[in-house]
Amino acid sequence: MTSRTPLTVRVVKVVQETADAHSLILEPAQGSADKFRYKPGQFLTVRVPSEREGGSVARCYSLCSSPMRDENLKVTVKRTADGYGSNWICDRVTEGDVLEVLRPAGTFTPDSLDEDLLLCAAGSGITPVMSILSSCLHAGTGSVTLLYANRDEQSVIFRDELAALCRQYGERLTVVHWLESVQGRPTRTAVQALARPYAAHRAFVCGPGPFMDLTTDALARVGLPPDRVTLERFTSLTSDPFTVPEPEPEPEPELEVAPGNPAGTVEVELDGEKQSLAWPRESKLLDVLLAAGLDAPYSCREGNCSACACVVVEGEAAMERNEVLDAADLADGLLLACQALPVSDRLRITYDG
Repeated sequence: MTSRTPLTVRVVKVVQETADAHSLILEPAQGSADKFRYKPGQFLTVRVPSEREGGSVARCYSLCSSPMRDENLKVTVKRTADGYGSNWICDRVTEGDVLEVLRPAGTFTPDSLDEDLLLCAAGSGITPVMSILSSCLHAGTGSVTLLYANRDEQSVIFRDELAALCRQYGERLTVVHWLESVQGRPTRTAVQALARPYAAHRAFVCGPGPFMDLTTDALARVGLPPDRVTLERFTSLTSDPFTVPEPEPEPEPELEVAPGNPAGTVEVELDGEKQSLAWPRESKLLDVLLAAGLDAPYSCREGNCSACACVVVEGEAAMERNEVLDAADLADGLLLACQALPVSDRLRITYDG
């Protein structure tokens, strides 16, 4: 393994949103702003020091800022009792600190900012949802309805900001708060009743697993088809995305292509540039790109996080593992580069679509 050169950001401000949630306002290192272009709902992978884990661990935190507005990058981290990364950030990170991060990534993002949206969030699941909400209101034309569940009023992240947006955008934004201290835990029946008027909307859901399962079931029962519902699920990374495997040694010419199994070719569009590469049948797309020196995004390398997602424009590929892309994503041509093997002889892939 070799160290990957990470991007760096400086913490220009720390905002305590609630008793257990901190926002970090981030500024890219000089000359690297173009590496931080992102879509509403995407996330950053942050390196967190850890002697126990051999030097560091990686954690993914959603960007709650909007790329459609002239504002700094912003991530919000909610402390959890057994969360090493969240406790380290909330306890240790202060203004002026420099963090190592990977490029923004993720597929929890709308295709259009002009659709009517139903956004369902619980707890810190509001972070990517807030990015989508503010982007659509600022740069789109559709209406936005937010169903937001929390333990109590004091745990509502972005409470004042949401209230200000309601005043600013009037009928275009509806916020429905669900407080467990007042109404008890959300139920499928209650979510169905709240969601029924918005059954024609495009839905995005983020929060703890039980909330997401309950909500997606409720949305299906009011008639929202699965391809109109997008989920955001994060799993803990077990590998270190800040290192890359050593490239395989170049094979001897006579052994380069196995008989009857020739390498295919792939044209890759990344950061506005195109490059054609040989894609051996047994090699994962991400490995091919990294070996060629391309700065392709990735994080877990395990098919769990969608950081490496790209779009197949032409040709066909298969994935060995996929834990995050749903049927709608696959229909749109999305592919996890870390799990992709070529099926057709020639493919075109884009990261810029």
